Amino acid sequence: QVQLVESGGGLVQAGGPLRLSCAASGTIFSINAMGWYRQAPGKKRELVADVTSGGSTNYADSVKGRFTISRDNARNTVYLQMNSLTPEDTAVYYCHANLRSRPWSSSEYWGQGTQVTVSS
Repeated sequence: QVQLVESGGGLVQAGGPLRLSCAASGTIFSINAMGWYRQAPGKKRELVADVTSGGSTNYADSVKGRFTISRDNARNTVYLQMNSLTPEDTAVYYCHANLRSRPWSSSEYWGQGTQVTVSS
C-alpha cells in the first residue's frame, strides 16, 4: 500500500553531478524519516544520508561536503544532490522511509533501487 519510486540514476563522468529523487505514495499518515542507502557489488548496504521530518540530516563520512539531502514534505519526496562524484560512488542507490500508514504503527519501506555509475 506504500510505494517508494526512485528516479534520476544513470551514468556520469567523475567529477560530475547527479540528482536522485524518491516519492512516497499510498496510505501515508506521516513520515518520520526518509533517506538513501547504497550497495556496491560485493559490499554491504550502507547509509548515504537521511533526513527527519524536522529537517535534521545525517551523512556518511564519505559523502559529507559532496552530497546534499533535502525533503519536500508536501510531496512526500526526498532528493539527493550528488556533486563531485567519484568511481567509488558507483552503486545501486535505494530510497528508504520510516513512516506511519496508521497513527499507531511505523514501518520501514524500500524503493526498488536505481543504478548510479561513475566513470573515470
